[in-house]
Formats: sequence, C-alpha cells, structure tokens
Amino acid sequence: MEENKIVPISIPGIHQAFWPWFLKKTDGKKIKVLDCGAGHGAFTKKLYDAGYDVSACDLFPEIFYFDKVVCQKADVTSSLPFPDSTFEAIVAMEIMEHIQDHEVFFAEAFRILKPGGSVYISTPNIMSLKSRSRFLFTGFFYSFKPLELKNYDGLQHVASLTLDQYNYLAVKKGFGEAEFSFDKRQSTSVLLSWLHPVMWLMTKIKKTGNMHNHWDLLTGRIIFMQYTKPK
Repeated sequence: MEENKIVPISIPGIHQAFWPWFLKKTDGKKIKVLDCGAGHGAFTKKLYDAGYDVSACDLFPEIFYFDKVVCQKADVTSSLPFPDSTFEAIVAMEIMEHIQDHEVFFAEAFRILKPGGSVYISTPNIMSLKSRSRFLFTGFFYSFKPLELKNYDGLQHVASLTLDQYNYLAVKKGFGEAEFSFDKRQSTSVLLSWLHPVMWLMTKIKKTGNMHNHWDLLTGRIIFMQYTKPK
C-alpha cells in the first residue's frame, strides 16, 4: 500500500501531542509495545521507525496499511490474541469512546502487560468547561452526538466516562490510579474559566472533592491517561 494512505484516524493533532508524552513516559526505552486499535497504522509506523518492538491489532485489520508490522484482528471488548505478560506498554489511542465493555478491556490489558507495564490511553475530555457547557445546553458532551441506533460498525462515540469512572474500572482490574495529561488547552474552556470559583465552591458545599475541577481537566481538549500494572 502507498505510504501516503497511512494517516491518523483521529481528531487532528492528537498523534503529534501524544508522541512526546509517550516518549517521556517510557524514557525513550525501546520496549515491546502493542498499538491497540491501530487503524491505518500511522502510530504503529511512528513506533516502528523509532525502534520500538511494536505489534498491532484492530477490529478492522484490512484497513491497516503499514506492511512492516502484521496487524491481528482483535475486539478490545473480548479476549485479545496475545499471551500473558507479553508487552511493556499498550497504546489505546481514541478507542475508549468507541466501546462499552471497559472492564474487559482493562482486564485484558492487565493480563497481557508485564509487571510494571502501562496502558496509555487518549480519549475526548468530557470534563472540560467547553464540554460541560455543551452538555448543559444540548445534552451531549464534547465530541459526542446523537447515535445512529441501527449502526453497529464500531466507529461511533458510544461511551463518555469521567476520569473518576476510568479510575474505578482500572483499579477494579488491578491497576493503580491514572497519571493524566492532555493534548492542548481549548480556547473556549479557557474563556469559561470565570466559572471555576463557583465550581470550587459547589464542590465544598456538596463535599465531592475537587478531582474533576483540576485546571488541566477543565481546559484540556483530549485527556491522556497512564495506568500501570504493579510490579
């Protein structure tokens, strides 16, 4: 396949922001990595070219165009086709919003990771001020819209979870809580920052804690999460 067909299937700019974050988290060590939900193979190619020992899987391996790596067919809400303790890192970029059985995903990620390994996730940040305002007025979070009720191709955004919910599911399956970051700040969310003091006061009154009112969560566009398997 022509190399120019190997393009990211994601919101523009995510790969460019995720890459330096991933490099920093892995200290540039050329570890064994699974690109889970690899799409056309754009990030697989980036990992391969950088010297990582990379494997790939996707629900639709027929659209994977990078011929240096074999992409195995895999449903991330079912058993993954890899032995226990195979990888030191799993990349799950822009797939969590497409699936519903996240417990299975975290259980399988935990199984195929080596002790001390991590799963690195990116997904739309529904906790941003832009997203919360959009939900208030439309009933839909940022990057979500009404579902086509008879479309089951796996490409729609069907799951909108908070950081707290992701932590709950991951910890239940054996991981530690997330270390998180983001791709870039949303200008709309920054403009809405005047709401922050009101939100801080409400968390005090309701005694909910300030977890979801962290500045990076209030202003970030895409949330990056790292979940690590204990050694």
